[in-house]
Amino acid sequence: MNNQKNTYPSCSTDSNAERELILINISGADRTGLTAQLTEILACHGATVLDIGQADIHHALSLGILIKTDSRKSGDILKELLFKTNAMNVQVSFNIVSEEEYNEWVGSQGKNRYIITILGRKITARQIAATAKVISEQGLNIDTITRLTGRMPLDEEEQPRTKACIEFSVRGTPKDHMKMQGDFMELSRKLNYDISLQEDTMYRRSRRLICFDMDSTLIRTEVIDELADRAGVGELVRAITESAMRGEIDFQESFKRRVALLKGLDVSVMKDIAEHLPITEGVDRLMEVLKRSGYKTAILSGGFTYFGNYLKQKYNFDYVYANELEVGPDGKLTGRYVGDIVDGRRKKELLRLLAQVENINIAQTIAVGDGANDLPMLSEAGLGIAFHAKPKVKAEASQSISTIGIDGVLYFLGFKDSYITNAE
Repeated sequence: MNNQKNTYPSCSTDSNAERELILINISGADRTGLTAQLTEILACHGATVLDIGQADIHHALSLGILIKTDSRKSGDILKELLFKTNAMNVQVSFNIVSEEEYNEWVGSQGKNRYIITILGRKITARQIAATAKVISEQGLNIDTITRLTGRMPLDEEEQPRTKACIEFSVRGTPKDHMKMQGDFMELSRKLNYDISLQEDTMYRRSRRLICFDMDSTLIRTEVIDELADRAGVGELVRAITESAMRGEIDFQESFKRRVALLKGLDVSVMKDIAEHLPITEGVDRLMEVLKRSGYKTAILSGGFTYFGNYLKQKYNFDYVYANELEVGPDGKLTGRYVGDIVDGRRKKELLRLLAQVENINIAQTIAVGDGANDLPMLSEAGLGIAFHAKPKVKAEASQSISTIGIDGVLYFLGFKDSYITNAE
């Protein structure tokens, strides 16, 4: 039999009194058990918590609680909170909220909600101010601001590849969504940081399939250029590649012309190129987190299956779709290809096909790429991200990452460094 006495103070309620709405704000140095002790006072007087929010910045606490209580008990609640907060050396303030104000606030909760993510090597006050100004000009209200990355080092030169990311949760309907997107893109260019604007829907929280371009996205090169160097036609192929990526030449035509220039190259060189591929910054971290979190992953590439399959084995991709080079009986490339060309249209079709195979809504898909031939799948996916993309691609994509590695995609998905680190 447990004879331990209840250490909680005695509590009483009176259901016949008028109700009163009180907003309680507590600030000061954070300490273990503070929230528990303050809310216990509310519990003992039968108060109903209508809303609560807490933030901690470098051990400085900001806690807000909106309560509904018996008006004849509110004096006792406030008195006990004053005594307790004084003993804990934190500050408290009280504000009466009218029912009209409360009902107006409740009504506003049904408005659209957006997530605005800003990221870069570091986040400056100017970048935050410029972002907040656009949000305000569009008539949106910032509900919360959350830091997704770990603590920034005091000496940036010692850690040059740091990442900084802040997420705004905002409420309302933009006055001009297209202008807001355009303003963000202009700020991104001028102030050298990346901005993502996403509607906060159920699909944003349940994305399950992510498809990547390969060349200049997962790897920091165009494999066909590497092959061309071995064949002695590097300059010719690079000129065609750059023109195609800028959208100046039809991809299928450029592909045929480049492959033809590889005729006679010994197929054995592909193994050496694959083993020395320059992997994009952040791929290892990105893929480890995505796989551990249950995402299905795919490579949809205008490059070649040999290299796509090499990355599949290395990073455990679920799917690879790319182009197959024809090899002659002498073990040399014939200058031709096998099957259909994986171009922009085909990438879009494959994205939709994989969504059907995985039995998910297209809104639950993500696509990441850098070239003009990636635009169809970027626009089709629920979240399309232009990664270190050509100007034409970045201008047309709704989201882009240009300042950090490809693991920046994790922040657009809402991952926090603390979650990632704790799960490792």
